[in-house]
Amino acid sequence: MEIKDNLRITIAQVDLAWENPGQNRRDLELQIRQLAGKSDLVILPETFTTGFSMHASDLAEPMDGPTIKWLINLSQITSLAIGGSIIIKDNGLYYNRFVFITPNGENFFYDKRHLFSIGGESISFTAGNQRLIVNFLGWRIALYICYDLRFPVWCRNVNDTDLMIFTANWPASRSEVWKTLLKARAIENQVYVTGVNRIGTDGNGISYIGESQFVNYRGEVLTENNISTSGLLSYEISKKELNNFREIFPVANDADRFLII
Repeated sequence: MEIKDNLRITIAQVDLAWENPGQNRRDLELQIRQLAGKSDLVILPETFTTGFSMHASDLAEPMDGPTIKWLINLSQITSLAIGGSIIIKDNGLYYNRFVFITPNGENFFYDKRHLFSIGGESISFTAGNQRLIVNFLGWRIALYICYDLRFPVWCRNVNDTDLMIFTANWPASRSEVWKTLLKARAIENQVYVTGVNRIGTDGNGISYIGESQFVNYRGEVLTENNISTSGLLSYEISKKELNNFREIFPVANDADRFLII
C-alpha cells in the first residue's frame, strides 16, 4: 500500500443546483478534472447532487446508481480519491451517506449519525450507527457530516484518527459556530480537520457563506478566514509534523475512556 507523508487535499466550495443531480455532476466534473496530478483527495459538500433537501423518496439513488458510477469513473480518470454525501436508498431506507471512492475502486461509506431534527431530517432519513475510519495513503481519515460536528463524543479520536473531514450544508446564520467547532475538534483530538461547506442559497431560501477551512492539530486555521467565494481550495498536510506534535505534547495519554452505546 502506498503511503504518503504529505497529503494534498482539495475542497470544493460551490453553489449547488437545487434538486438537480445531473447539473451538479456536470458542474463539479469540469472542476475536478482540472485537479488530475495536482491533488490526492477532493471533498465535495454535503448532499452535493441535490442540496439539503428533505425530499428523500424523490431524490434518493441506489448504491449502483448514476452518482456512484460517476464518482468511480471520475476517480479512475483523475487518479483522485473523491468524497461527499448524497441521498441514498438502501434496503428500503433513506440515508444521508458520505461516500468515499479511491482510484483503485475501493468504495467506503458513512451514514450520518446526527440527523438535524430541527430541519426535519430525522423524519426523512434514517440515522447511521457506525463511525468510519478510512485508511488512505497511510492516513487514518474519519468521515463526518455537518451536524455531527456539534457532538464531540461521537467525533472523539481514540488513537485511530489523523484527519477528520466534515462535509456540510452549514447555514450562514451559524457561521461562527462552524468555525469555532472545527477548531475545537482539531485541538481536543490532536488531528487535522477539514470542513467543506457550500455557498449560495438553496430551494428553501437558506443562505450559505462557505468559510470552508483546513485546521491543524493546534487549532490554527491554515486557510484565509471568511472565504466565501466559489471554487476549489487546496492545502497539503504533513503526517510527520502531526506525529512530532503528538510526541512532544501527548495529551491523549490523559484522555478519559468511554463507550458509545
